[in-house]
Amino acid sequence: MKRKALVTAMALLMGSGALTACGGGGGGSQNQTGNQAAAGAPSAASSDTLTVGLSADPPKLDPKLSTALVDRQVMINIYDTLFTIGPNNEIEPGLVEKYEVSQDGKTYTFHLRHGVTFQDGTPFNAAAVKFNIQRDQEKDSLQRSYLTPIVGIDTPDDYTVILHLNKPYSPLLAIFTDRPGMMVSPTAVQKEGADFVNHPVGSGPYAFKERVKGDHVTLVKNPNYWQSGQPHFNTVTYKIFTDQNVEVANLQSGQVQIIDTMPAQQVATLSQNPNFTVINQPGFGFQGLYLNVKQAPFDNKYLREAVDLGIDRKALVDTVFKGAASPGYTPFSQASSAYNQAQDTPPQPDPAKIKDLLAKGGKPNGFTFELQTAATPVTVQAAQVIQGMLSQYGIQVQIKQIEFGTLLDNATKHNFQASQLGWSGRLDPDQNIYSWFHTDGSQNDEQYSNPQVDQLLDEARAQLDPQERAKTYGRVMDIIHDEAPYVFLYHQNNLIAYNKHLTGFEYRADGLLRLATVSAQ
Repeated sequence: MKRKALVTAMALLMGSGALTACGGGGGGSQNQTGNQAAAGAPSAASSDTLTVGLSADPPKLDPKLSTALVDRQVMINIYDTLFTIGPNNEIEPGLVEKYEVSQDGKTYTFHLRHGVTFQDGTPFNAAAVKFNIQRDQEKDSLQRSYLTPIVGIDTPDDYTVILHLNKPYSPLLAIFTDRPGMMVSPTAVQKEGADFVNHPVGSGPYAFKERVKGDHVTLVKNPNYWQSGQPHFNTVTYKIFTDQNVEVANLQSGQVQIIDTMPAQQVATLSQNPNFTVINQPGFGFQGLYLNVKQAPFDNKYLREAVDLGIDRKALVDTVFKGAASPGYTPFSQASSAYNQAQDTPPQPDPAKIKDLLAKGGKPNGFTFELQTAATPVTVQAAQVIQGMLSQYGIQVQIKQIEFGTLLDNATKHNFQASQLGWSGRLDPDQNIYSWFHTDGSQNDEQYSNPQVDQLLDEARAQLDPQERAKTYGRVMDIIHDEAPYVFLYHQNNLIAYNKHLTGFEYRADGLLRLATVSAQ
């Protein structure tokens, strides 16, 4: 999951399996083997501790620096957000109780919730919001590209924040439902400095206690949480599993009570078991392959196009995901306001055209490239299917399995030819395309740059009419499809399962496990 949730087989948010940058995957210890796990009735969660299965080790628990979906699975319970997502994908109040927007769309006034404190006792107020936004605008922040339209912040009193924009910016409220809206304690940041990532402090229902890399992350109840009666557990422990089959086995045996994903092959079996509730719902995300356009062989447009055209997405999805994903050709799933069925329908491989592209690219007999992928079963299976598909055209794929955190790090440093990473997806279309394809985008790991694309992406941000925005994104996708800096493969479903002894879980299309309302019967 880099943000990226992965070809996941990529998935993540996917639950189906690949990783996403906001993806999943990665390494971790296995707590119990499938053989050890019993498939019978699971034990109930105690009222004291909830144990959660995660498909990867969260790389960074600081929203400023995070790009992985699995980070968000933990952070959403440490940090409150300014706004949140409702059950029908509507934007709801969070730490901002109400707001106003000026007629020209360039001034937002936020009225903050009273009576909120961070877990270290620091008061949540307008100064804290200003601190967080300015922190996320810093050069080293991976959220900076979401906040560039904000050119001024006023705090006329402790509970009012006025944001001044240089132009109308449609995605703003949706962006504050995600990492840029996660409020960190200014006191903790000043105290910990660069080590804040290992000592995160927010105002959410659970506070960070400890982590053992590759094994677990432990949170404890925030006794001063502002939502009355929440949370219900004294402790939440996230156990790390690199093999999703083992993750499922641990759910079945009662070692964990809820899991963030599962192999698609297990969905039907688990759904028929009366001891579990299974969620298999389309998410916002996409999965695919970064192609590094500044490095051979993919500095050659024709060779990128040949790879893009050589993959049969429907066959890939049918083989690997079995109903837990759908073929995709854009960053916009059916849940997006920018969805365009015609553009999102992948082309069928055309051997004659692929041969022509290889010839134009100076490689008439094909070529070889390395594909980096997370070392998870589903991700590797997807890579192998792609390997087989491309080999018939003389395109040889050398699969390199690496730890998920290293995969993300390599992507950020552009240390790859091709990287199998996707995105868990967000509510607003801008959040699923801008940072990936704008020249200055914080997740533009493929190093793609096209002035016309930049102009159109900036234009779409300022458009207030959803239909006009969708048309603009359609123009962008025409260019992206022609230049193929990224190979879109599929849209993953969210696959979540939990013990039926749990109550109060509220599903959202972003796939995050919000645990404040969850309790045990």
